[in-house]
Amino acid sequence: MGSLGRKIFFLHPPAFIQNQVVAELAQEEFEVYVVKDENKLRNVLKKYPDSIVFASINEGMKEGAWAEWIKGIQAAPETAGVEIGVLSLTNDETLKKKYLEALKVRCGYTVIKFDLSSVVKQLITILNAVNAKGRRKYIRVIMEKETNTTVNIPINGTFVNGVIKDISVVGFSCTFAQDPELTKNRLFGDIQLRLQTQLLKAEGIAFGSRMDGNEKIYVILFTQRIDPDVRARIRKYIQSTLQARMDNEIK
Repeated sequence: MGSLGRKIFFLHPPAFIQNQVVAELAQEEFEVYVVKDENKLRNVLKKYPDSIVFASINEGMKEGAWAEWIKGIQAAPETAGVEIGVLSLTNDETLKKKYLEALKVRCGYTVIKFDLSSVVKQLITILNAVNAKGRRKYIRVIMEKETNTTVNIPINGTFVNGVIKDISVVGFSCTFAQDPELTKNRLFGDIQLRLQTQLLKAEGIAFGSRMDGNEKIYVILFTQRIDPDVRARIRKYIQSTLQARMDNEIK
């Protein structure tokens, strides 16, 4: 079980789960993904064997096929560590018994009522019980081939342009073509972050720097005065970036 937390997959989620619940869980710093192909997910789970899967048993497959799929995940040694929870639109006692007692799914049988806050609350309780976050408090995304992730930092009346290396709601690290020699604890009031098509403004403090080969990487932490909307948009950006990468991996 990594200290970096666990990947949480929603398999065949109904629209309400996909569009609202997943977004809310991302705002709570859970690493959530939507997947619509059970066979491809099985392969991905071999790579991430401490993942959590929520199976929406009213979608995607017939009920019997769901039970078989779950049994298969539990039985295969390489995916036996995956924790499974069931999401259902109906409170069917027979089914509940089957999944909880016969199949012993460890992440419960959650009946989805279309009340966003109660569903999110139930799922957070389940996720905390299985230590879904590990020791990690915030999800950080490391830039790979993302080109439009840049930062402009105001220094002595002009903006210095840098490239973002990674970002979370706590702060980001970046590099510059010419070293601006940022001093530790220096406050920057009008930082502009470009995350693909979004332009966000924030305030940050230079926390320090490190060398990576010949590159000097600066770490900048956001101050407490960051706009909650900016935080929400950073989380949303992180979630959609991770989802896009997972989609590529699953192909």
